[in-house]
Amino acid sequence: MLIYIKGLEDERFIRPLQLIANLFFEETEIQLGDSSHDELSIHFSLNKEGEMMSAAAVLSANGKNYEASFKKAVDAVDEKEQFKQLKNIVSHVFLHVLQDYTKITQKWGILTGMRPTKLLHKQHQAEVPAEEARRKLREEYMITDEKIDLMERILERQLTMVPDLYEVKNEVSVYVGIPFCPTKCAYCTFPAYAIQGKQGRVASFLSGLHYEMEQIGRWLKEKGITITTVYYGGGTPTAITAEEMDELYSLMYEVFPDVENIREITVEAGRPDTITPEKLNVLKKWNIDRISINPQSYTQETLKAIGRHHTVEETIEKYHMAREHGMNNINMDLIIGLPGEGTAEFAHSLAETEKLMPESLTVHTLSFKRASEMTLNKEKYKVADRTEVEKMMNMAEQWTKEHEYVPYYLYRQKNILGNLENVGYSKPGQESIYNIMIMEEVQTIIGIGCGAASKFIDRKTGKIEHFANPKDPKTYNERFVEYTEKKIDKLNKLFS
Repeated sequence: MLIYIKGLEDERFIRPLQLIANLFFEETEIQLGDSSHDELSIHFSLNKEGEMMSAAAVLSANGKNYEASFKKAVDAVDEKEQFKQLKNIVSHVFLHVLQDYTKITQKWGILTGMRPTKLLHKQHQAEVPAEEARRKLREEYMITDEKIDLMERILERQLTMVPDLYEVKNEVSVYVGIPFCPTKCAYCTFPAYAIQGKQGRVASFLSGLHYEMEQIGRWLKEKGITITTVYYGGGTPTAITAEEMDELYSLMYEVFPDVENIREITVEAGRPDTITPEKLNVLKKWNIDRISINPQSYTQETLKAIGRHHTVEETIEKYHMAREHGMNNINMDLIIGLPGEGTAEFAHSLAETEKLMPESLTVHTLSFKRASEMTLNKEKYKVADRTEVEKMMNMAEQWTKEHEYVPYYLYRQKNILGNLENVGYSKPGQESIYNIMIMEEVQTIIGIGCGAASKFIDRKTGKIEHFANPKDPKTYNERFVEYTEKKIDKLNKLFS
């Protein structure tokens, strides 16, 4: 879909308008200037009177006009902030005319970013009354009441689970990335490499990872900084051997400060085909009982289509095995909109989940990530339409409510089906603290390991700096010393 924009000359508008247009059409292209063809065209007019900035838009198509206008006081202190506020005003009228034209309502309004709940936290910290905060979200961002309700419930659960959420900026969390899996899933873009036949590379990687842990641990001890949570992700951290896991957790206890009082340690055991009694014994030995076992679907044909080589029966078997070995806080993931799946298959997945009742259930909506096998070969993977995807999300909301799970975090992604969201549900008191930390961006998270991303958050301004380790094991093995030193340098500046 080619959309011509008249009345806007600043090319910085192209990207935000394209993100909104992509909510309605596939492969949108935005061009500034007049159209000499019959494609969609939208004419903007901007006006500033004192502190008030207004925008109006007219969409012309098929001999009809669709019009919208919006104005708001702009209180920017510099040009960058002024443009940001103007961009939101322009996005507001752009979304309005596209909704009128397509008859599609975007429940998240103009938001295309990952973390909508941050907006509500900002209002809460500023002690804005709840009704006023709702009004702002509704009027300024065009978020529907349904989604605002969800945001409010999540904020309440987060502050119940982590009452000092706004004070943990003086602590850090640690993410440990282990980039190996049995196979690569078709929808995945995480650093994940098939582990078969790569034992030499795994050993080299673990040597580098041990070095990073030792150096970061030493720095934390010297500075007297507390760790809030540790999260082992990847990849699949249980893809390595039980002996390698044992060495890794032993080292964690040796080099990290006050491990016994870390609020939460999680290990992703997402692929059931990596779970063994020996590995579960290692987890229990080191007092780790929060793990993820991720079915994604309980339909075998789906698992085969997306490249997961375990069986449905194996997921169930490994879940019970984990319980027998003392795992008391198990998360499971389901994905809405996997190839070939509709409401019937998703209802089956929910029915199977009901037989297990994990402490938390994360419901993802399929996202076509740019570099994934699924995105590169879309013609091979037929997925549900917007209406059916929304029905599946509604089924998840109803199921979790009936079984007394509460939503406690959410995030969104580009190219997500139905412009929906990913929601983490849990039994009250079993929420993942790490997931709250990473989504609300309230503290620095130190990423160590292959492909691990660090977020350095200024404790005064909240400014975020991203820093990522190399994604492929070979490059990581060559440069882990360099990257560790860079992280410590950044940490010294943040915590000086």
